[in-house]
Formats: sequence, C-alpha cells, structure tokens
Amino acid sequence: MSATPPMSTDAVAPKERAAIWREWVWTHFGGLDSDLYGDTDFEGHMSASRAGEVMLTRLEANRHRVIKSDRQARAGERPYLKIVAPWRGSAGVQQSGREAWVRPGGWAIYDTTGTYAVANPEQVEHLIVMLPREQLSERGLALEPLMARQIGGVSGIARVALETMRTTYQELPGMSEAAARGAGEAIVELVRLSLLELAGRADGRTQLEAFRDRIRVHIGHHLRDPALSLDHIASAMNCSKRHLHKAFSAEDDTLAHYIQRQRVEACMRELADPQRAGRTITEIAFSWGFNNTAHFSRVFREHTGLTPSAFRARASLAPAQD
Repeated sequence: MSATPPMSTDAVAPKERAAIWREWVWTHFGGLDSDLYGDTDFEGHMSASRAGEVMLTRLEANRHRVIKSDRQARAGERPYLKIVAPWRGSAGVQQSGREAWVRPGGWAIYDTTGTYAVANPEQVEHLIVMLPREQLSERGLALEPLMARQIGGVSGIARVALETMRTTYQELPGMSEAAARGAGEAIVELVRLSLLELAGRADGRTQLEAFRDRIRVHIGHHLRDPALSLDHIASAMNCSKRHLHKAFSAEDDTLAHYIQRQRVEACMRELADPQRAGRTITEIAFSWGFNNTAHFSRVFREHTGLTPSAFRARASLAPAQD
C-alpha cells in the first residue's frame, strides 16, 4: 500500500486557497481544470492511497466544478476510468451527451480519455476511484455507452462494489502491499461485473435513460438556437411535453433548467478563454441562445455568484495551467 501526503487548505492563507486547490486538482488528477462557482471562500482536503493499480482519493471540499477539455484529454497520460461515490453531497457527471447525478449510496463512472465535467454544487465528501482503463476494456466490454451513468449501489453487485471501494480505502493503512494489490484487483472485478449488469439491462429504466440521452444530445446540437424550447424538443422527439417532463422527473434538474445551465456553462467557458477576449459579453451570450442581456446577467449570477464581467475579470487573473 502506498499513500500520498494529505493536502489541506487549512495551512494556506484564505486568499491563496482557490489557486492552490486548482493546482492540486490539476496535478493529482492529471490535467483537470476546476472552478469554485465564483466563490471567494474555500476549504478543501484530499488524501489518497493506492491499492495496486487502483487509486482511491477521499475529497472533502466546498462547492466546485472540474472540467477536462478535449485538449487535456488528448494530452493525458495513462488512461483511467474514474468513479465518484459521494459520502455527502451530490455530483453531476457529464460526458458524451449524457449526465448522471449521484448522491450517497450511488456511484457514477466516466472515462478520462474523453472530455467530461463534474459538478459539485454543494459541500461534498466524495470517494474518487481511478481504475486502469485497459483492465476493463481488454475484456470485451463496450465502455462508451456505460459512461456518465448512475450505476446504483443500493442493492446487488453495484452495492458490493461500492462497499468494497469504501472499505478498501478505510483499511488500506493497515494492509500489506500484497493485500492492497489484491483489494485493488477485487475492485476492478466488481466494477466490471457492475458494468456488465448495467449493459445487460433491458428494463424500462434503461429505455428511459436512453431517451434522456437522446434529449440531451439534441439539446447539445441546438444549444445555440434561441428557438430551442420544450415544444421544439417534443416535436423533434415525436413525443408530448408531458413525456419530456416525465423523462426528467427523477433528475435534480427540470428540463428547462438543464438547458439554461448548459448555456450558462458554455458562456463561462468562453468568458474564461483568453482567445475569446475580443468578443463582448453580449456577443458570447447571444451566440449561446440568450436573446436578452438583462435575463442573461441574472441567470449567470444565480449560477455563478458573479456578474459576467466580474467572472471574466477574475478568470483573466487566474494562473494558467501548463
């Protein structure tokens, strides 16, 4: 068993915590950007250990987001599958047009070789597990359709996998290297079985997830269109608006709020991009489907805690990651 020194912002001056947290996240997770929803106060703690080829990290932090861009994904080192399993709070994983929200008792998985984003909109305590991708892909499992899925954990093999990940992390300090390596191999096998079970489902839940995927892909393709609406989506999906609402009834977001959030986050990425510095805030907002500057400013502030101009100014001062 090997462990890395724990990281805590407690020993860092408050005004330096955001920058040092971004640096830690970038280094520890292999090229991963993060932001704090515009918050100025921040506390975060990370501790990590290895169980053979599997890395397990306990992360406690105020609300924040992490994003891996296409460029970062291509430049990544060893490819991993990554699991987020909350002890406290929630996490929203976005990848390949899908989105999965998980709370304590569940876990979600995603692929570090592709772009993704993980939202942590409240104070969280997560177990983050990284497994070598080749150990699962080499067994003939089609991984892509299973990414950004809520696996579960309440019952069945997914619960056994979740409890094994948690117990392994807690007991690693007392394990020998050989025992830790065996525990890591057990985690990989239990995750594989959980994914096989997910892949083999043919019940209504899987069909509903596939329908939500189609809706999210359609939204992603038409996000810049100001005419994008529930009526527009219902027509494209050949269904009623009631059916759309039903598909999202178990989600943390309403469908309308999901569209709004996707647009705001697209604007955030452009406002933080130095290559877009020549574009006005209004041009960026209107290019992502907003058609009223006052409305855009209000929803942007609700989402980030900052006005668009303040967000852009703060992003311009943030240290670049190489």
